[in-house]
Amino acid sequence: MLRIPGARRAFGAALVGRLSYGMIALSLLLAVKAGTGSYAVAGTIMASFGATSVFLSPMRAALVDRYGPRRVLPPLVAVYATLLVVIAVLTWRPGVSGVWLGVTVAAAGACTPPVGPVMRVLWSELAPDPGLLQRAYSLDGVAEEILFAFGPLLVGVLVGPAPAAAGVAVSAGLITVGTLALVTSPAVGRSTARAGRVDGEGAGDHPAPVRTGLWRAVVVAAGVGLCLGAIDLLAVAFADARGHAAAVAWILAALSIGSAVGGLAYGAVPWRIAIDRRLPLLALGLGLSLGAAGLSPNLYVLAATVAVTGLFVAPAITTAYLLADACAAANTRTRVGAWVNTALNAGASGGTAAGGLLIDRAPLPLVFAVAGLPALMAAAATVRPIARPALEEPRNEVASPAS
Repeated sequence: MLRIPGARRAFGAALVGRLSYGMIALSLLLAVKAGTGSYAVAGTIMASFGATSVFLSPMRAALVDRYGPRRVLPPLVAVYATLLVVIAVLTWRPGVSGVWLGVTVAAAGACTPPVGPVMRVLWSELAPDPGLLQRAYSLDGVAEEILFAFGPLLVGVLVGPAPAAAGVAVSAGLITVGTLALVTSPAVGRSTARAGRVDGEGAGDHPAPVRTGLWRAVVVAAGVGLCLGAIDLLAVAFADARGHAAAVAWILAALSIGSAVGGLAYGAVPWRIAIDRRLPLLALGLGLSLGAAGLSPNLYVLAATVAVTGLFVAPAITTAYLLADACAAANTRTRVGAWVNTALNAGASGGTAAGGLLIDRAPLPLVFAVAGLPALMAAAATVRPIARPALEEPRNEVASPAS
């Protein structure tokens, strides 16, 4: 994939920017806690950051679709990075006002640059062949999984010798460098030129089967997010119940390793099953394996079953993005990818909240089973195949990239 002209620089730049997103959640949490001295205030402020970042994502992506990444991403990253620097300054020492800090953090969330959706659009143009695009999305998903696992570790290294706000400042630098390197890459230049030639095309409503395909991708992404949001708390509760709280790190590492292996294997297989038929199967496997994890007799078996669950995570997310891309017109591709991303992140937040409520009120094996239900329900809701001509037609709107 990296031998495709323009792919290496664009992908490398996007990874630098996305490393910032792997760091920012923990960095902000630690910095806000240090600045206000209150976990309650920190939790509320982080919720505001997540809400503005997640739910305004489709609007930011729509701006990219309309005006192009080179006109939208630089001002977005300038405002976002500036606000992060302001937050770092405010929280460098304790005693900051929680109200003003909350307003600043919420404003920063509203301006987060959509680096991931833009990179996935570039992949769809750099690799228009469906087989190559599957590999590209798998590579992209696995790399993002690694970054989001590595980001908190990097924060831990930074906040040892430095104040917690240092992680926020480094995040600002990474997103600035990564975004500016991405928008100045030749791949983005070709994408902007093609966007100008097709502006106004495909702006009308999609046919009903195509809209159905997009919403199926969103439904499965939300179901996967709900499951993932619950897994973290379930792993903590399972390890605590057996007196080995530190083992939770190994359980979550097993999930990440399983997801990475599943994503790489998924990208390497030339599937003969259409993407809309693969999607419910992957959601089914994820839901069943997560439900079965609750029957684990010990931590070793739980780690193994969670690793099996991870095998379905990256493939399910990749397939949701593939289906959304197949349903997108030429000038809506960033937007539909952002909808899938929004559903995934919103689902993860909801899964964490629901898991916290259930763990104290029901036996742990039952909570595991309930946590797997969203994926099973998503599989049931998306099991009916989509008419082939309606699904395949939008892909023809993508111009072939310059060689």
